[in-house]
This record gives sequence, structure tokens and C-alpha cells, in this order.
Amino acid sequence: MSTETGQAATTETGTLSDWQAGVVGGIAGAVVFGAMMAAMEPMMLAEMIPMMYGLDGELAGWFVHLSHGATLGVVFAALVELTPLGEFAGTAVGGIAAGVVYGIVLWAILAVVVMPVWLGMAEMVPNLDVGSLVGHVLYGAVLGALYPTLRG
Repeated sequence: MSTETGQAATTETGTLSDWQAGVVGGIAGAVVFGAMMAAMEPMMLAEMIPMMYGLDGELAGWFVHLSHGATLGVVFAALVELTPLGEFAGTAVGGIAAGVVYGIVLWAILAVVVMPVWLGMAEMVPNLDVGSLVGHVLYGAVLGALYPTLRG
């Protein structure tokens, strides 16, 4: 926010809106999760994730993965801001705890059930891949750690 004074304009910095903090934290978490996935299961980024949208290739996989991270970061921000969770998640430790729980919930719904069904692999439900669980927990922890910091 800029304010005009008699001599110069000053700019207030240091805080993002709730949705902006969700986007930035979500992308950061997705980068960490994506790096782990690229090292451990590169086929997920190059084939499975882009296949959800009729795409292929690692670049498309990264684009989709980061887009999901940003979108789910906004959902986290909405949950934090619109529920009593906000008071708990307002500190770094509380934010990390809320993010880890959020990551586990995302894994349980999206990775265990939704993704296999979406890809026409319903026979894989439940998809209880431990690496995916660890990645979603990392995503949530990074998002939860950054969110209160970015909000100021």
C-alpha cells in the first residue's frame, strides 16, 4: 500500500494477502514434493501427473504439479482464515502441524482415491504408496511453515 506524503511516497511491505500466501506457500511445498518425486519416482512427473490432463512429458508434469500445489495452497488459506484453525495455524509450529495434517488429508483423498480413479485405474484404490504420503506431508509442512510467515 502506498501513501503520499508531502515529500515522498512510502511503500508498506512484508505481508501478503491470505490467498497470495497460500499460492506462494503451496508452490514452495510443491517444489519440495516435486524434487523428491523427481528423484524417487520420475515416471510420476513425466507420465502419470500430466496424463490426468491428456498431456505428457516432465515439463507438463511440473506445470500440473505446481498448479495443483498453488490451488491447494489457496484451499489451505481458506480453511485457515474461515475456520477456528486460524488461531492455531498462526504460529510457525501451529502452521507446520496444520500443514502436516492437511497434507495427510490431501494424500488420503486425492492420492489414495481420486488420482487412480481419474486415470482409469480404479483397481488400484486404495493406492497406499508411502512415498506419496511422505511427499504430501512435506508439501503440507512447507506450506504450513510459510503461510503464517508470509501473512506477517
